[in-house]
Parts: sequence; C-alpha cells; structure tokens
Amino acid sequence: QVQLVESGGGLVQTGGSLRLSCTGSGFTLDNYAISWFREAPGQEREGVSWISRGTTTTYSADSVKGRFTTSGDKAKNMIYLEMNILKPEDTAAYFCSVRTHYISSWYRPAEYAAWGQGTLVTVSA
Repeated sequence: QVQLVESGGGLVQTGGSLRLSCTGSGFTLDNYAISWFREAPGQEREGVSWISRGTTTTYSADSVKGRFTTSGDKAKNMIYLEMNILKPEDTAAYFCSVRTHYISSWYRPAEYAAWGQGTLVTVSA
C-alpha cells in the first residue's frame, strides 16, 4: 500500500522560494513516476509537474514552467519540488502522488489513487 508524505510548505513573499519534499512507503523511485499537484481554495486540484521512474525525465505545467523544478533522490526515496519566483497565484495545498508508468494525462487527479495530506504554500503579495 502506497503512503505519501509531503512537507516543506510555508509562508513566503512574492518572488521568494520554497522547496517541497515528497516521500513515503510502498513505492520506489525506480518503479514509480511521481506527480505534484496543487489545490487552491475553491479550485480543482491541478497537475503541476511529473517525474519519471528513475527520475530521468520531467514535465511541468505551463503555469510553472521556468520557475519550478522537480528532482529526485533515489537513495532517500525523496522527490523535491523547487519553487522559485513564487507568485500569489501559487498559493495552494501541494500534494504528490504516484503511478507505475507515464500517461499523457498525468496532470489529471482522477488518474491517481493515493494521496498524502498535502503541504500548504502561501505566497503573500
């Protein structure tokens, strides 16, 4: 059974940076792809980024491309979301989830079964 834990959220000013972490049990980075999602108040959960099994390939949503970077540490079974040049519209609860392989609709929450409790990111204007 996959269990996920996100951490690293907090309050930051516009233009600042944060690094989120995702780890857990029941999966390894060699066997699972990891996706980051976020859910802003009153909005639907949306895909932010995806990193492949083996952490060799990443994709990012257009809204964060050039600002957010996804990486992984297989030794620690940890995935990171490095967020730079943060904007107020990045304020959301951030979640990670896993899949065993890539799908073109990786950004759709319905494609995932397991979720952590999320970590809250607040960007002040």
